[in-house]
Amino acid sequence: MKLIWNILKVLLAVFIIYAGLQHFVKPDFYNPFVPDVLVFKTFIIYASGILEVGLGVLLLVPKFAKKAAFLIFILMLVFLPIHVWDVFSSTPAIGSHQAALIRLPIQLVLIALSYKLYKINA
Repeated sequence: MKLIWNILKVLLAVFIIYAGLQHFVKPDFYNPFVPDVLVFKTFIIYASGILEVGLGVLLLVPKFAKKAAFLIFILMLVFLPIHVWDVFSSTPAIGSHQAALIRLPIQLVLIALSYKLYKINA
């Protein structure tokens, strides 16, 4: 069972690192996700990218894996309202309502997986 959780941990780390890097490769892609009431949208996009890459890397370091899993859990919770809002928006941030309906369960899986990794001491 430990092997399965290690594989899931590596997959989560790779996914989070990849998503974080995308903030630098395609920052305009993330603009619709940052609410208009927030200023410095570009800074927020880059900062969240740095945070995601950093947490993904730390998840792979045994000494920091548990803390990284918990912080990824918190980060995914912070991002959750954006995905919920997108499902009910008349104009989803990216793509169609079907895309928003796909992203929401993925977000819930990321939340559950990061929490479980935290609980089992990643």
